[in-house]
Amino acid sequence: MAGGLAAQSEVGAWQALAGEWKETPFPRKGTVKQEGGEIVLTAGAPLTGVTWGGAFPKMNYEIRFEGMRRAGGDFFASLTFRVGESFATLVTGGWVGDIVGVSSIDGWDASDNETRNYFTFETGKWYAIRLEVTPGRIRAWIGEERVVDLAIQGRAIGLRRGDIELSSPLGFASYNTTGAVREVAYRVLR
Repeated sequence: MAGGLAAQSEVGAWQALAGEWKETPFPRKGTVKQEGGEIVLTAGAPLTGVTWGGAFPKMNYEIRFEGMRRAGGDFFASLTFRVGESFATLVTGGWVGDIVGVSSIDGWDASDNETRNYFTFETGKWYAIRLEVTPGRIRAWIGEERVVDLAIQGRAIGLRRGDIELSSPLGFASYNTTGAVREVAYRVLR
C-alpha cells in the first residue's frame, strides 16, 4: 500500500501493509532482513524493529499478522499501535517469554496490569495474531484465543518509557530475541 489511506472508504476490506517498513533507529539494534514475504528482526542489544512509514488509522481498525520467535526467550513480534492520539504496545512473549498484554495502561506495563496473560510460544512456530482498536476497547487474539479484552474509557493509554517510543505510530520490535513477522494487513471497522 503506497501512500495514504484510500482504503478507508472500503470499510471491512483487508489491506496489506507492505513496502513502507523502515528500520527503527534503536541504539545497538540487530539487523532487519527481508526474506521472501517475511520481515526478520535479528536479536539486538536489546531492541530491533521496523516502523511503518505510511499513513494508518488512529481508531476503529483491526490489524492482523503472523509472528514467530526464531531464537531467544523474550518478546519477538511486539506491535506498537495507535489508540487515538496515544500509543501502546501489544507485547508478545515478554518477561521470560510467556507474557502477553498491553503496555502501558495507567502507567503500568503489561507484566503488571490487568491485560497480563500467559501464552506458551514455541520457537519456530508461526502464530496468527490480531488486534482490534475501537473507542471503547482494545482486544487481541492469538489464533482463536482472546488474550486481551480491555475497556479503555477513562484509562491512560501510553508507551513504556524508553526506546520503544521509536516504534510509533506503528511498528514491530523484538527484545534480545530473533523474531519474524509476515502477512501484515489491516482493515477499517467503521
